[in-house]
Amino acid sequence: MKDFQIQTAHAQAAGEAAPSGGMHLFVMIGIFFLIMYFLVIRPQNKRTKEHRNMLSALQNGDEVVTSGGILGKIEKSDDSFIHLRVDGGVTLKVQKQSISSLMPKGTFKG
Repeated sequence: MKDFQIQTAHAQAAGEAAPSGGMHLFVMIGIFFLIMYFLVIRPQNKRTKEHRNMLSALQNGDEVVTSGGILGKIEKSDDSFIHLRVDGGVTLKVQKQSISSLMPKGTFKG
């Protein structure tokens, strides 16, 4: 009579077991954080530093654009606010942080 039961297969004894990959995981996570640092964090820190330096160098008479797109000339500034002259002699008081860029002289004709 035949035995219809499935016999267990015996694997040949392999040399040593492969490492579980724990060290590879740490290396991959490290590489991921390095890529994130150089592609995201470092450029953002550079832009923030440049913006801070631009704000500290602003003087009366400089022509600037706010983050809302308003073009004007600085009449007066203090620690946190700037008086910005726009067209028709209208003066706006805006926060210094809202200045997005410094324009070349002669851009504002107001």
